[in-house]
Amino acid sequence: MPSESSGGASEEWQADKPAPRRRKKEATQELILDTAERLFAENGIYAVSNRQIAEAAGQGNTAVVGYHFGNRTDLIRALVSRFHRGIEPSREALLQQISGSNQLRDWLECQVRPITNRFDELGSPTWFARFGAQLISDPELSDILLEESWRESPSLQQTVDGLLKCLPFFPTQVLPERTDCAMFLIIQMCAQRERALADGLPLIRATWSEMATGLVDALVGIWTAPVTPV
Repeated sequence: MPSESSGGASEEWQADKPAPRRRKKEATQELILDTAERLFAENGIYAVSNRQIAEAAGQGNTAVVGYHFGNRTDLIRALVSRFHRGIEPSREALLQQISGSNQLRDWLECQVRPITNRFDELGSPTWFARFGAQLISDPELSDILLEESWRESPSLQQTVDGLLKCLPFFPTQVLPERTDCAMFLIIQMCAQRERALADGLPLIRATWSEMATGLVDALVGIWTAPVTPV
């Protein structure tokens, strides 16, 4: 009959047993996401199959992508969610710094710099910007990008609210148009830089931080541009 002490050790071992499996599952999911993001960026979302992702990730089971992430839409959502979870703490910290600001540029900095800082932290090569550029340009996929961005980044709405307080007379009917313009510019400019870094091409700005400064300059122009009455 096992002693009381050995029984306790056995119970502890049983309690710890799921942890390695959980870590292995999480590691596999991260590997799949990394691989899918890279293949989507390099080859195009519609040109890459789940089988190709599994094989490139070194997984013997070609159904592993569906097992972990369901269908293609769910995989895309997981990629967008992961990126925005990664930038949320940075944006929250910036929002605390500018709390109560009435400067339009401050709120635009909060929209842009968490994104460019994240790419800088990840180091080259990165793939999400080129992946995101495909999403924003596709009518069927852009809704996924927007839905997951707003859902995973509550602070993003705070930046829009702060921005609009700086533009009290901005026509509400133009808001969706300017928001789309701003988001499109942010994503496409990040994708352009990401592509240049990956291909070793000349850069317009030397660093992600400098690029963010130029991008914010352009966004100030978008939001303060005149509105022609329709």
